[in-house]
Amino acid sequence: MSNLQQRVISAIVMAALTLGLTWLGGLPFRLFCAAIAALIFYEWTRMARTGSGAALGLLPEALILIFVAALIAGLPALWLLLLVAILVAVAAIAARVRGAAPWEPPGVAYAALSGFSLAYLRDDNHSGLIAILFLFAVVWATDIAAYFVGRAVGGPKLAPSISPGKTQSGALGGAVGGVIAGVLLAIVAGAGNLVQLGLVALALSVVSQIGDLFESWVKRRHGAKDSSNLIPGHGGVMDRVDGLVAAALALYVMGWVAAGVEHPALGLFPN
Repeated sequence: MSNLQQRVISAIVMAALTLGLTWLGGLPFRLFCAAIAALIFYEWTRMARTGSGAALGLLPEALILIFVAALIAGLPALWLLLLVAILVAVAAIAARVRGAAPWEPPGVAYAALSGFSLAYLRDDNHSGLIAILFLFAVVWATDIAAYFVGRAVGGPKLAPSISPGKTQSGALGGAVGGVIAGVLLAIVAGAGNLVQLGLVALALSVVSQIGDLFESWVKRRHGAKDSSNLIPGHGGVMDRVDGLVAAALALYVMGWVAAGVEHPALGLFPN
């Protein structure tokens, strides 16, 4: 099987699984988000740790397991955020005391906030479903448009020292594509605040591209081409969700400001 065939099959399977679990919501979607968090942490530590192992032993793994259990159990959002802060603080204090490399605490934070923002943005209501679909539409359209516009137009590189393949034209095309996709999804969903959601889509598109660059920087910092080889033809989980989880956190924060920490989607897509 060629690499292209692997990529196509993997993409179809991932999209079907993601959309199916998103539709179900509840415990199935929280399990999905918990798995994403755990796999992100695995890939982060796989890249960041030296061959001799982590100076903190299995402490970071234990901290992530605590987070995963709390996420699956459906701990209220504010309490889970407090737990994440405590877990990251424990990792940071332990790293300082043990003189470990500074990558473990950020890994705990990155993985936990990724799983948290996706799970609690979805919530268990219609607004949460529309918010997640809006997020998917913006981020996926940004990726696709950036790829094709960048290849067709070319031009100056966006961040050559971090990701040599990305161009400024691709970034602009991705932003335009993300806004169009987000507004179209909002129209189909019957949302009335289209101008506001267009601006939100633009912000999410920019944040998703920053998230992509951040993950590229982490890989380059540790001499890794892919975060792992867990997904045939696509590399690792982080390679596929880097922009998505960054945008999910941004959208969650926007919803939090508008409607509160427990049901953020209501501030973006009122029932």
